[in-house]
Amino acid sequence: MTQMQFKDAFWCKEFTLHTGFEVLVQRLLDGRKMCKDVEDLLKQRAQAEERYGKELVQIARKAGGQTEVNTLKAAFEKLKQQIESVGNSHIQLAGMLKDELKGIEEFRERQKEQRKKYEAAMERMQKSKLSHYKKTMESKKNYEQKCKEADEAEQSFERMSASGNQKQTEKSQNKAKQCRDAAHEAENVYKQNIEQLDKARTEWEEAHIKTCEVFQLQECDRITILRNSLWVHCNQLSMQCVKDDEQYEEVRVSLENCVVESDIDYFIKSKMTGTQPPGAIGYENYYDREPNRSNSPTQTCGMMKRFSGLLHGSSKNNAESVIPSAPPFEKTDGVYASIYVNEHERTSSSQDYRVLYDYTAQNMDELDINEGDIVAVIEENVDGWWTVERNGQRGFVPGSYLEKIC
Repeated sequence: MTQMQFKDAFWCKEFTLHTGFEVLVQRLLDGRKMCKDVEDLLKQRAQAEERYGKELVQIARKAGGQTEVNTLKAAFEKLKQQIESVGNSHIQLAGMLKDELKGIEEFRERQKEQRKKYEAAMERMQKSKLSHYKKTMESKKNYEQKCKEADEAEQSFERMSASGNQKQTEKSQNKAKQCRDAAHEAENVYKQNIEQLDKARTEWEEAHIKTCEVFQLQECDRITILRNSLWVHCNQLSMQCVKDDEQYEEVRVSLENCVVESDIDYFIKSKMTGTQPPGAIGYENYYDREPNRSNSPTQTCGMMKRFSGLLHGSSKNNAESVIPSAPPFEKTDGVYASIYVNEHERTSSSQDYRVLYDYTAQNMDELDINEGDIVAVIEENVDGWWTVERNGQRGFVPGSYLEKIC
């Protein structure tokens, strides 16, 4: 199928009208508006992508998950990492859209300058054609009027010749000759104007054809540019979807490595507090106690304080450290009962133990220990607090924090 051309389809039979040119100009103005609409779409999409990307990055950086352990923690960290990566890729996409937007803006301005140039040239040609047309029509009117006057003068001369009045006949003859000369002169002017008008028409025709060709080329370029721009835009969005899916696929792979049993075992091994529950506390008759077995007020107070700490957890290690096991306690009127310590159940032999967890002393008679330290156990008390020695210093530490070295 042969492609239709602007230069073959936008003429007007009315000599003084330029409907075809006006239709083409309006088409180019509509095309310019379409360019602006595409620019607005890309601009708003770029803003949305940039805003979305920044929000994703902010969400990823603010996400918690520090309290989780083992494989689920690793999967969650991978998710945060990939969300931030997705956010950054959307920010990059926004930059690409802005670059595409800038290219369309520059193209639109170039077309505007070219269109203005040809519009101005066509306006000059149209004014020249209309001016010559007006001048020609005036000369035609004058020529017709002179011809009528010449005809009337000749008819008057013929009538005078028939009347036989010599003087009037000569006068009428002279007038007829003058009118005929004036008609010939008006005819010459009219013919000259016709020639000038035809020349102006030819120049206008050539300019119109050239303008139609340029305007058609502009339309082809505009449609091609916008089509390619929208095509690239869709490709960019498709690629972004693929990138997002690749990022999240890494998260899914990490989640496949998340094993519930492994996380449970990890938590138990790292935070276990003991494998045996506390034993039962037997009845002790107050009157059967021997005076030398009562603890001093200072020792009893310290022991009760440590025992209270074991029951409720120390202020520093309440959420982080494992609380060692301790015997149940009785509460009477808001005061903890004294704990009887069986001296025969203590071990006096010194043995080396390895420290499993850090512990910070809460009382003057306690000792600071760190994970990995080697200490010598002096006494293993049934209340859970053992007397140990390290670097020449002695003090109480939780017995569940120690592991015997075989």
